[in-house]
Amino acid sequence: MATMSLPDSRTEPDGSAVIRVLSYNIRSMRDDCPALARVIRACAPDLVLVQEAPRFFRWRKYAARLAARTDLVVLGGGATAAGPLLLCSLRASVERTEDILLPLAPGRHRRGFATAVVRIAGTRIGVLSCHLSLHRQERLAQAERLLETVDAMGVEHVVVAGDLNDVPDGPAFRRLAGRLQDCWALRPRGGEHTFPQRDPDKRIDAVFATSGIEVLGCGVPSGLPGVTEADLLAATDHLPVLAALRVPA
Repeated sequence: MATMSLPDSRTEPDGSAVIRVLSYNIRSMRDDCPALARVIRACAPDLVLVQEAPRFFRWRKYAARLAARTDLVVLGGGATAAGPLLLCSLRASVERTEDILLPLAPGRHRRGFATAVVRIAGTRIGVLSCHLSLHRQERLAQAERLLETVDAMGVEHVVVAGDLNDVPDGPAFRRLAGRLQDCWALRPRGGEHTFPQRDPDKRIDAVFATSGIEVLGCGVPSGLPGVTEADLLAATDHLPVLAALRVPA
């Protein structure tokens, strides 16, 4: 297996911040939780944008347990955002958080966004984790709402990641990539396809960034030191996406 190489998190002499951002659908932690924790910890992320976090009985306990096992802290989201969850390292200081619930169509799954504004090395960064609908028109409407939310965050630099339930030539994916940088398409490092975890053939999970952020690399961290194929297969039914980004001072 080829080794994935990405820059480590650091603060540059000019005050810019190199950060690692991980997007991961964890299927409500119903699979191998120790394997999940090992994958996240090996990626050494500053920000983790989770989808399908536990949403029901004792969900806060499960979120706290995942954070503790990965040397991170819970930033926001979870059941109050209908599944998207944000974790961060102690490198990030929290300015504010907001969970946004999207309109609920009868008979469909509730969706939402977990959002936050953090400071890393003095730089303000907006963060948004999403899990879009399985239904085409609803998914496109949610993508529009996502872009409106990014615009309303009031920060210059924003990172968006999630399970889009759409492929790159789909309308919702294309709508987001038309406004934001699709990090894998811009600087591919590691694998492309994220679903299913065994023999993946679809890229439905992605990391996006606003235009002022420099993408240093992005992809499925197969072969990253400490990330084993066995753990990727056991952790959940999606593969994660890891991006290294440079955010200006």
